[in-house]
Amino acid sequence: MSSLRRTLVLTATMVAASMVPMTVSAETILGAMAKAYENNPDLNAARAGLRATDEGVAIAKSGYRPTIAATATASRTSTEIGGLPISTQSNDASVGVTFTQSLFDGFQTRNNVRAAEANVYGGQQSLLNTEMTILLSAAQIYANVVRDAQIVRVRRQNLEFLREQRNAAQARFDVGEGTRTDIALAQAQLESARASLLSAQAQYKSSVAVYVQIVGQAPKNLKKPSPTRKAMPSSSAAAVQAGLRYHPNILSSQYSVDAAGFNVKALEGALLPSVSLSGSVMHSDGGSTASSVSASLSVPIYQAGAASARVRQAKESLGQTRILVDSARREVEQNIVTDWAQLEASNASIAANLAQVQAAQLALKGVVEERKVGQATQLDVLETQSNVLSAQESLAQSQRDAVVASYSLLSSMGRLTVPRLGLRVSQYRPSGHYNAVKDKWFGLRTVDGR
Repeated sequence: MSSLRRTLVLTATMVAASMVPMTVSAETILGAMAKAYENNPDLNAARAGLRATDEGVAIAKSGYRPTIAATATASRTSTEIGGLPISTQSNDASVGVTFTQSLFDGFQTRNNVRAAEANVYGGQQSLLNTEMTILLSAAQIYANVVRDAQIVRVRRQNLEFLREQRNAAQARFDVGEGTRTDIALAQAQLESARASLLSAQAQYKSSVAVYVQIVGQAPKNLKKPSPTRKAMPSSSAAAVQAGLRYHPNILSSQYSVDAAGFNVKALEGALLPSVSLSGSVMHSDGGSTASSVSASLSVPIYQAGAASARVRQAKESLGQTRILVDSARREVEQNIVTDWAQLEASNASIAANLAQVQAAQLALKGVVEERKVGQATQLDVLETQSNVLSAQESLAQSQRDAVVASYSLLSSMGRLTVPRLGLRVSQYRPSGHYNAVKDKWFGLRTVDGR
């Protein structure tokens, strides 16, 4: 096979490789997201944190319930009279039960319970936001691995092409049709391509390491992803409207406002009267039994200014949380507009880069032909091949950007969830644990038996 024919065959192979997606599909992007949903340690830690928050409701409800304690006392008394060896001794022992029940605490318990419930609901929204963050990270790293693998493949093919060019330049020089300069140019490009390939391989390995961290398994035969079309809005305005209504960051901040408001009311309850009931039953070793029941009323008059300061402090915190709601709304809107623009730009870049790849490859064929008849130089061929490589890598990057932008847009709208994506995974439902513990009166074991 002649040098020109081998060059054209190799070029055609590069064209086909850059245009056709990977066909082996042992793992899809949705499959990787499902694995991350099940295995990611950060997500599992967030779930555990929410379960701890659930217990806050049971703690707050303890203010409605009595406290009961068992008591036991034992004493021995010795008495001497006037220093004389005349003394008396007595031994006393008793056992009993005491209880205390709050009857009215200025509505502190009621407001503490409502604040704890708001914290739980806000925590559920925060967990949903964490889930979307992990799912988006899985989509991003999946697209990164596919892009980096494609760049490695393209650079390896480029290396083979340049090696063929170096050999062809040597062959022409051997028959007196080329110069040492042509050989040197081809060799220089070959060494540069070898360094670029090593750099691309290092980047691929780095992306694989991040993939394992997020997904929990090494990537195998990833299928080339496409921008998602699930739950996509019809316009940027529709996306913003959906995000402002459903994004968990906004909902979580609104629940924080509720919790802060109830906290203010609970602290104000410390300025109101309180009523409690207490009683005891004691049995002594002498056989007597004594019981008592008493009620007490406490009316605060002055508390050294601490209670008032706590109320003012809580009101300022309430104002802060209200402002953070507006901040969350603006952040969501900004992210949606940015992601929408990025998605449009990426789709346009794909079309432009695809046309650039086709044009650059056609130009490469022409320059190779021109070099054959002496109308182009070795340098022209190498520069044209460099343009082909650049166009192919730009295409790979724009395809990756389109995929990431589509999933990022869903995340910014609050729609990057298991049901909307249709992930084949058992969805974690935090309400199950909350309903199991919110009214528990006793027990040291957790719901899962620990």
